[in-house]
Amino acid sequence: MSEYYQVHPENPQPRVINQAVKVLLGGGVIVYPTDSTYALGCHIGDKAALDRIRRIRQLSSKHNFTLVCSDLSSLSSYALVNNSAYRILKAFTPGPYTFILKATPEVPRRLMHPKRKTIGLRVPDHPVAQAILEGMGEPIMSTSLILPDQDQLVDPYEMRMKLGKLVDLIIDGGACGLEPTTMVDLVEGIPQLIRQGKGDPDPFL
Repeated sequence: MSEYYQVHPENPQPRVINQAVKVLLGGGVIVYPTDSTYALGCHIGDKAALDRIRRIRQLSSKHNFTLVCSDLSSLSSYALVNNSAYRILKAFTPGPYTFILKATPEVPRRLMHPKRKTIGLRVPDHPVAQAILEGMGEPIMSTSLILPDQDQLVDPYEMRMKLGKLVDLIIDGGACGLEPTTMVDLVEGIPQLIRQGKGDPDPFL
């Protein structure tokens, strides 16, 4: 069974955050809370952990994975950001948005969209996610916790029952929402709404 820890959603205990960082750096897969839904996460460079997430969610090779970053300066190392895209990113991060951008050579090819060479990037507005990112000192490869049957897990206890043997650590930060992030394509510099989610979509319509 996976490790399971409850944390304060606003002031997460450092020992739990340190354990999450240890698991990620050791090649593990974690479940953690964000400002939209719970998410699956692993180290950006760990192929085996990424493959485990693919199996859990039964994702195709065309799935756009997301790099969860602590701030804009971290994000810019992994994406090609022009001036217009930067203004949008500055206005809407941190928050429940995922932005699709052209990936830089810093991004492993297995994380990119195979044809477009794009990557999803986001900066969450959640103390637990931010604490993990600070401890890591680099982005986390991540995807929303939605099972193949489209079952959206919101109860950490249920996550433990269903995923206890599939992940290494579950962080219970209390209730998260049901809505995924709002997804916006910024590849061409002009925002295109791809998915309406928790973030206000009106600025991109």
